[in-house]
Amino acid sequence: MKKLVFFCVFFLVSVQLINVQAQPEKEKKPAPKIEQYWFILLKTGPKTDFDSSTRARLFQGHMANMNKLYYDGILKVAGPFGKNDLSWRGLFVFDVKTKEEAEKIATTDPAIAAGLFAVDIIPWYSEPSGSLAHGKPKKEE
Repeated sequence: MKKLVFFCVFFLVSVQLINVQAQPEKEKKPAPKIEQYWFILLKTGPKTDFDSSTRARLFQGHMANMNKLYYDGILKVAGPFGKNDLSWRGLFVFDVKTKEEAEKIATTDPAIAAGLFAVDIIPWYSEPSGSLAHGKPKKEE
């Protein structure tokens, strides 16, 4: 009887070892790598008395600047907010090293430079994947 029990245990352990060796080792997912970006909150600026022609020109420059910053690999996220009771107008997420660099780049936007928008700039953190991947995007053909 002892030989039978020993044989059964030996057999079960052997089968289990064969199963473990036959299965490919599960890939370990690396822990997410969280990195700093810069969140820019665009708010209604101090200057609101632009005529319609000037306002249209500022928005045209605003859109062109966003396009340039995107293809330069700096602007990772952008978009307007819906109508709200706050002075919030939109947001940017920049992939730059310092707040000073983010401030300098933000002022390249004609609507910000003219005072149509004011900005708050704070550090923001995310994994650098998807639209937040570092570097320049591939241009669409």
